[in-house]
Amino acid sequence: MTSYQKPTLDKDLDKLSSMEQATVSLGRRLAAPGLALLFIVLCAVVAASFMFESKGGVVIVAAAAIGAYMALNIGANDVANNVGPAVGSRAMTLVTALIIAAVFESAGALIAGGDVVGTISKGIIDPSSVSSPSVFVAAMMAALVSSALWINMATWLGAPVSTTHSIVGGVMGAGIAAAGFSAVNWVTMSSIAASWVISPVLGGVIAALFLAFIKTFIIYQEDKIAAARRWVPVLIAIMAGAFASYLAMKGLKKLIKIDFATALWIGLGVAVLAWGITRPLIIRQSEGLENRNQSLRKLFAIPLVCSAALLSFAHGANDVANAVGPLAAIVHTAGLGEVADKVTIPLWVMAVGALGISFGLLLFGPKLINMVGQQITKLNPMRAYCVALSAAITVIVASKLGLPVSSTHIAVGAVFGVGFFREWYTEKSKRRVAYMERKNGGREIRSAERTREDQARRKLVRRSHFMTIIAAWVITVPAAALLSGVLYHILVRFIA
Repeated sequence: MTSYQKPTLDKDLDKLSSMEQATVSLGRRLAAPGLALLFIVLCAVVAASFMFESKGGVVIVAAAAIGAYMALNIGANDVANNVGPAVGSRAMTLVTALIIAAVFESAGALIAGGDVVGTISKGIIDPSSVSSPSVFVAAMMAALVSSALWINMATWLGAPVSTTHSIVGGVMGAGIAAAGFSAVNWVTMSSIAASWVISPVLGGVIAALFLAFIKTFIIYQEDKIAAARRWVPVLIAIMAGAFASYLAMKGLKKLIKIDFATALWIGLGVAVLAWGITRPLIIRQSEGLENRNQSLRKLFAIPLVCSAALLSFAHGANDVANAVGPLAAIVHTAGLGEVADKVTIPLWVMAVGALGISFGLLLFGPKLINMVGQQITKLNPMRAYCVALSAAITVIVASKLGLPVSSTHIAVGAVFGVGFFREWYTEKSKRRVAYMERKNGGREIRSAERTREDQARRKLVRRSHFMTIIAAWVITVPAAALLSGVLYHILVRFIA
């Protein structure tokens, strides 16, 4: 009689094999948090080597660890907006995106990051209301911890949120806990609240307008390649000019102060130069390409890679202050025993922010990169290009109008704008239907009807992600503020 039962030895070996696989899987999941913890410890050690013997050395070491944790979370959440569309459109691989973003984020922070920051973030609270050094240090530490914890939670939930709004909420909550509601500059807070709506709507509208232009003048033309040779160099020139103006105003303020008009002239000059350089390149690159949409995607791949690098550089230059601004204020206040309106950022503090953002991106960034690039709506190089261009142009427009905007809200809003425009265009565009009828000899009428029926059932933007992200945006400031207020009352007992 044949027995189909496994011998005892085989069963034991199978169990051991399963345990080994489970151990390896668990080890991989713990690798990133372990490396992050090691980075935080190293930052604390560096701070101790510089500041431990000075006045308030213990507080500074603790603040350095908290600042490193904040920087890691900024890298994990915020940087995804710069490279997510390029990855989602397959213009570059995830590994390439991580490397480019890490290098240019660090370069932007170290080369062009602000060397002087306000100790009270963006004028949220009145400095005179927290003139006591111990109260001020407790407030800044509470703001750092609360904003870092909130960003960490948002990353875990898969929601890209504004790190600027997180730190603003943290500072506001700590200020209220320390000196009451009268300490808060509610005019500034109302303008920040307005940016919750302005940033994504403006980004989405601009991205949708550029996508409409591309569909009208390139995609739904009889000779797509000829249309691309005419308009792609113009679009690249607009992108180059926009980024030149953006970097001139926002990314190079540490190196040189440039006003808005001069930045626009710089952008115009770069745009003309870019058009002259890229026009023959596009003509050469388009030779031999088939007259179909797949061929057009190749022409937008390189501009997307460049835009991801430039956005990362500008982000590093501007948003590093979210991590190191409060830390620099704590270092100054704890070391000298005085509260100052402006402080200079020491080089080691800037390094903590720059490296922390890069490490956070490398260790935890893929989750949000995939969310922004692939899970909200389907992106190809043309759509991703519209998102990147919208990010630069929206910041320029907002700067001119004096509106406080969030780069996160702009980029994600642009992705939503592209997706919702595609929904509308697929269902309503007469140009698209007419083009398909000409292409298929009238058979597309029935196809268009089927497409509209499908469109009613299958949306091109995932509503679940849309609602999750909007909810996270709305509660970012109050959540960070509430958590910061609680933490302040705990920390002030140990620092005072």
